[in-house]
Amino acid sequence: MTAMTNGAHATRLREADCDVDDFATIVSVTTDLAGYPHADHVEQGVLVYDSASLRTAVATPGGAEEVEGELARALSDGPGIVVLKGAFPDASVVDRVTAVFDAIIEDERAAGTAPGDHFAKPGANSRVWNALEKVALRDPDAFVDYYANDVLALISSAWLGPGYQVTSQVNVVRPGGVAQEPHRDYHLGFLSNEVVERYPAHVHVLSPVLTLQGAVAHSDMPVESGPTMYLPHSHKYVPGYLAWRLPEFKQYFAEHHVQLPLAKGDAAFFNPALFHGAGTNVSADVQRMANLLQVSSGFGRAMESVDRGRMSAAVYPVLAARRAAGASAEDLAHAIAATAEGYPFPTNLDRDQPIGGLTPLSQAELLQQALDEGWPPSRVDEALDAYADRRRTDG
Repeated sequence: MTAMTNGAHATRLREADCDVDDFATIVSVTTDLAGYPHADHVEQGVLVYDSASLRTAVATPGGAEEVEGELARALSDGPGIVVLKGAFPDASVVDRVTAVFDAIIEDERAAGTAPGDHFAKPGANSRVWNALEKVALRDPDAFVDYYANDVLALISSAWLGPGYQVTSQVNVVRPGGVAQEPHRDYHLGFLSNEVVERYPAHVHVLSPVLTLQGAVAHSDMPVESGPTMYLPHSHKYVPGYLAWRLPEFKQYFAEHHVQLPLAKGDAAFFNPALFHGAGTNVSADVQRMANLLQVSSGFGRAMESVDRGRMSAAVYPVLAARRAAGASAEDLAHAIAATAEGYPFPTNLDRDQPIGGLTPLSQAELLQQALDEGWPPSRVDEALDAYADRRRTDG
């Protein structure tokens, strides 16, 4: 992305590279409405589109290509966020899915579960993980009518092209619910700074184009209810995956973020590198509900299907034997990297919640732990079976 220039030529980015003055210079630019002819207006630096107008504009193939290109520019070279007013013109479609969300939340509360939140205290908000599958199984009619939405497809295709994958998590913030920490999002945004520093600089630029973040308002969201806080243009700061945890960047966000009210059926979509976070609900009676959509590129997968659990069970006794014979830890780590799944996602966050960080344990980390602690193969087999079981979504 042409706008992402700060730090892009470094081989590695470090936390020490982060400079809040550089950051302030980047985010202080003005969003120019003239560059986005299909936008309705700019509000607090955010491009606001009328979904009815977009539907008219994309009625021809040439118009669709033009609008998709504009939306992609808005998310990359522009402010990094767009609001789509009236994305769901039929409120009854939203209401039907809201009723399903409410039923799921009540069932999970009755079962004694308190889903965790990556960036807030567990239980502070109502959260539904994997709402996509849960709604599809519970009410497929409502699911189809909801996800047949053309505007959701338009923005997803504009950013990711065809073959994208949708996931959904519900977030409800009740009166008194406190704000999230400002953050960047999946992928690099879920990793510790120590891990993020190990990724080449070009991966910091690549990560935002692998996913698209969005939220559909399932209730009216006046500012006092704490709609998502955004910092337009902050996605352009390349070291930002290392910066968002630093106190001076949090302070800058606190002083300069914007919040836009949304009506039920509106949607907001943003570059996952944009600094953002759910706001504090200071209202007396508004229960703010959003369907948080994470849309992923179809390219984020390997070419072959590989049973890495079976491989790990077969390889572990040899790893242990090599370790006993004096093989170096580095060489064994290389072998583990070729054997086990080194990335903890996708997973079932109801069963496999992050403990002590933003990500659960990966299969490779499990295998490394077993090797370091000298587990017998039978214990490794049990742990691998449990690892696989935590990722099932049935029962």
